[in-house]
Amino acid sequence: MLKFRIIPVIDILNSKAVHAIKGEREKYKPLQSKLINSSEPKEIIKFLKKEFNFREFYIADLDSIIRHKPNFELLSNILKIPDIEIMIDPGIRDKNDILNYSNFKIGKLILGLETIKNLDVINEGLEIMSKYKLIVSVDMYKGNLLSRIKEVKNQPITDFINILQELSLQEIILLDLFRVGQKIGGIPSFFLKIRKNFKGRILVGGGIKNSKDLMNYYSHKFSGVLIATALYDGSISKEKLKRFQ
Repeated sequence: MLKFRIIPVIDILNSKAVHAIKGEREKYKPLQSKLINSSEPKEIIKFLKKEFNFREFYIADLDSIIRHKPNFELLSNILKIPDIEIMIDPGIRDKNDILNYSNFKIGKLILGLETIKNLDVINEGLEIMSKYKLIVSVDMYKGNLLSRIKEVKNQPITDFINILQELSLQEIILLDLFRVGQKIGGIPSFFLKIRKNFKGRILVGGGIKNSKDLMNYYSHKFSGVLIATALYDGSISKEKLKRFQ
């Protein structure tokens, strides 16, 4: 089994890092953390790299997702930090969006189910980025698929996962926006069913409460977790995190 990955999340709105809660984006406020007195994304990444030895980071560019105003300059500056890998969800909608990000030296480009116009975008992404550089985020809210695609949003999640499996995707993210920022803890039962049936790597975002959750996901053979609140408020100590590094 590949190394279990713990990946810090940087949600960016108005070019600042914000605290995301339940997907209620109009209520997001600049990040306040016990770890660092800054909401500058680049400074946060540099701090987490130095203090925790994190090398991989997840960025959600909410300015791009919500307002179609990508933080290209900020991304370029972040990518100048040495020895890091960035996976980014910039609200990809179509092939042109994918081409825009193919010019950046990012680790992985995320296609969010919430924003892509149709499933053809996934195939186009695979052609442009390769299956090793592309991740599909299975966006949901309270266990229901979150999508603008009519034939997708009302189908069972397990059926959609089967579609992704047929596309030979190497990695997906299970992201329930309702669980984000709430430290609900535990693993939803249907996540376990997906883990059993999907042959690729699975990352999980939202709901991480403490180090017990990390061990739980690890023991059930998930590939890693995206963490924000439980990291920034100090719920998971540096010592507990080091066990997975």
